[in-house]
Amino acid sequence: QVQLVESGGGLVQPGGSLRLSCGASGTIISINAMTWYRQAPGKQRELVASTSGGRTIYADSVKGRFTISEDNGKNTVYLQMNSLKPEDTAVYYCNAFIRTDWIKGAVDYWGKGTLVTVSS
Repeated sequence: QVQLVESGGGLVQPGGSLRLSCGASGTIISINAMTWYRQAPGKQRELVASTSGGRTIYADSVKGRFTISEDNGKNTVYLQMNSLKPEDTAVYYCNAFIRTDWIKGAVDYWGKGTLVTVSS
C-alpha cells in the first residue's frame, strides 16, 4: 500500500515563506507525476503546481512565487512558497500517479493535506 504524507504547513505572515514536503512510501515501481492541489474554505480544489518527467506547470496565481521540485531518490516532492498572500490560505494536498506493480498502470494517490494559513 502506498502512502503520501505532507508536512510543512503552518501559520505565516503575508510576504513570508513556507516549504511543503510530500513523501511517498510503500511498494513503488515508478512515480509518473506529482502534483500539489489546494482547497480554500468554500472553494473547489484547484491545481497549484505539478511536475512530471522534468516538466513543471503552475497555476497563474502562483507563478513566480511558488516552485515545485522533486527528489526522485527519496520519492519526495517539495513546494517552496514565497511572497505568500492571504488568498493562499488553504489546505494543500499532494497527489501522485504511482505504479505499484508490473501489470496495472499507474494509480493516483492522495495525501491527507496540510493547512497553510497566511495571516497577520
